[in-house]
Amino acid sequence: MTEDKKTLSVYDAEADAYEKRVAEKSSPGLNAFLKHLPANSHVLDLGCGPGLSAVAMQTAGHTVDAVDGSAAMVARACANGVPARQALFSDIDTTNRYDGIWANFSLLHLPRSEFKPTLARLHITLRAGGLFHIGMKLGEGEGRDRLERFYTYYQPDELEAALTESGFTPLSRTHGSGRGLEGSISDWMVVLAHG
Repeated sequence: MTEDKKTLSVYDAEADAYEKRVAEKSSPGLNAFLKHLPANSHVLDLGCGPGLSAVAMQTAGHTVDAVDGSAAMVARACANGVPARQALFSDIDTTNRYDGIWANFSLLHLPRSEFKPTLARLHITLRAGGLFHIGMKLGEGEGRDRLERFYTYYQPDELEAALTESGFTPLSRTHGSGRGLEGSISDWMVVLAHG
């Protein structure tokens, strides 16, 4: 991602509160993602946060390349037993490397202009038929929340069209809503797709 210092500084400052919040509930779509992954897969956890999803993937027998732009989140993931490293979305530039990509509510911090190019770059990092999970908040426009994190919002059909244009084939989508770190309730959608 284009480095957004305000967004990253919020995650650095709120790492403890964020980990407590995500630990209270299971990540939407995680069970479906794990169910569809082949045994012993190599997975990219893009925007791993404190690494709780990566722990579940490792427990299921997968190798996880966990990355996050926030130094505090990387430290928490490492403390949770995940060999995480600090990286931005734009740092992911491999080809045909992963069996799956877990992008759970991370790519929503990209400006709209960078979203499709990033999806296309992620598509080529997947092996043929690889699995892609994406979670995004629903809505319109882009801007900062009350904590000053940058978000871009999508409508369901717009998100699926962007995935399809980038080479992905959506398999399922799940809708829900939940209270975020800054306290407001947002509608969201997760999509499971093949590369």
